[in-house]
Amino acid sequence: MNFKNKKIVPYLLVLPYIIYFLMFVAYPVIFSVILTFNKWNIISPMQYAGLTNYIHLIHDEFFLKSLGNTLIFLAIHIPLQIIIALFLAEMLNQKIKFRGFFRAAFFLPVIVSGVVVTILWQQLYGFDTGLLNRVLTAVGIGRIGWLIDPSWAMPSIAIMATWKNVGLYIILFMVGLQTVPQNYYEAADLEGATHWQKFRSITLPMINPTIFMVVVLSTIGGFSLFIEPYIMTGGGPLNSTLSAVLYIYKQGFFYYHMGYSATLGLFFALLILGVVMIQKKFIEKEK
Repeated sequence: MNFKNKKIVPYLLVLPYIIYFLMFVAYPVIFSVILTFNKWNIISPMQYAGLTNYIHLIHDEFFLKSLGNTLIFLAIHIPLQIIIALFLAEMLNQKIKFRGFFRAAFFLPVIVSGVVVTILWQQLYGFDTGLLNRVLTAVGIGRIGWLIDPSWAMPSIAIMATWKNVGLYIILFMVGLQTVPQNYYEAADLEGATHWQKFRSITLPMINPTIFMVVVLSTIGGFSLFIEPYIMTGGGPLNSTLSAVLYIYKQGFFYYHMGYSATLGLFFALLILGVVMIQKKFIEKEK
């Protein structure tokens, strides 16, 4: 191989990724941005609409409702997931019996299909025959409309989503906990520090990058809420579980408002980016 051919080799090696990026990342993004300025129902040709889609977005009460529902979900899901995941990671990081079994058991829901998990919990939340209401009835407590009461529907979905995803964040927290130098704890023991004092003054500051990563991943995952409300409630009752992604999906594939759906998606992507940047500013601290 001569010198000129050797200079071409690096470009040939990255060529497959460049082709992939152009076809499946760059082109869809550019096409979506162009689509926001048009009206298109997939069947008919595109019609230029200017800023009509953006103006509609500002006055769309249903999208604002879906954003509010998503924020409610995040307000319940993220703190609940972080607290449970960190607590279980701390427990599983200790020398306990059957530790390997418990680690695998908590991670198992993560690899199970989201549709399967959703259908399972839909049966558990059943008003008349669901296991949860049967237990409540057996102990003398009335049934709860987990999925048919607007005040309970979104918290119920948040609890289910936490159960589904907590195993992943347990693993991440365990990795963070195992990077904390043990000599810090030994020095704290010599000073007579309690377990809570060691956790607050040593563990939390040392795993701060892990906490930031978990918060970011939980936020992105929470903003992507779709399967759970789509299968369990369809966005009801009274649009109380209509998530932003589900609303975008309905606009695009129920009503065939592809231009407006692209506009919603672009706005939503920018919103997620802004939220993550704010989290980075207030959560990640340089030590």
